[in-house]
Amino acid sequence: MITMIAAAGENNELGKNNDLVWHLPDDFKRFKKLTTGHYIIMGRKTFESFPKPLPNRTHVVITRDKNYSKPGAVVVHSLDEALIKASADTQPFIIGGGEIYKQALEVSDKIELTRVHGTFDADTFFPEIPTSEWELSESIFHSKDEKHDFSFTYETWIRK
Repeated sequence: MITMIAAAGENNELGKNNDLVWHLPDDFKRFKKLTTGHYIIMGRKTFESFPKPLPNRTHVVITRDKNYSKPGAVVVHSLDEALIKASADTQPFIIGGGEIYKQALEVSDKIELTRVHGTFDADTFFPEIPTSEWELSESIFHSKDEKHDFSFTYETWIRK
C-alpha cells in the first residue's frame, strides 16, 4: 500500500520557498503518528527543508545528483528506485515535494490529504486528484482555534 501524505490549500498549494505556508500542530501530530516506523520517500529539497532527519523513519531521498550524500538519507535517483528500496515496508509514505507527488499519483493506492481551508501564495502544488480514479473514503473536519489559524479537513482517498 503506497500512501501519499500531504497538506494542501484549497487550490492545491503546498508551500513556498521550500517551506509550508501555515502552521498546524494537530496536522504535524497526525503526520508523525501515521509515518513513524515507515519509509518516507521525498525529493531532495523536501529532505533539506528538515532541520534534521525525522526520528524513527527511514528517509529515502530522490535526487538527480549522482554525487548527493547526506547522513540519515538513503539516496536514490528515481521514484521506481525509491519504491524498490522501500519494498520491505508494507506502507511506505510519499511525503513530497510537488514533482514527486505528480509522479507518485500514478502508482499510489491511498492519499492522506489535509485540506487546509484557505488560499495561499505558493510556488509548489499538489496534483489535482482525478475523482474518476479516486474515491473519498473519510473526511474529518477540524475547526480553526487558538493553535490553528485555519480550519482544515483530514481526507482519506482510496484508488477505485
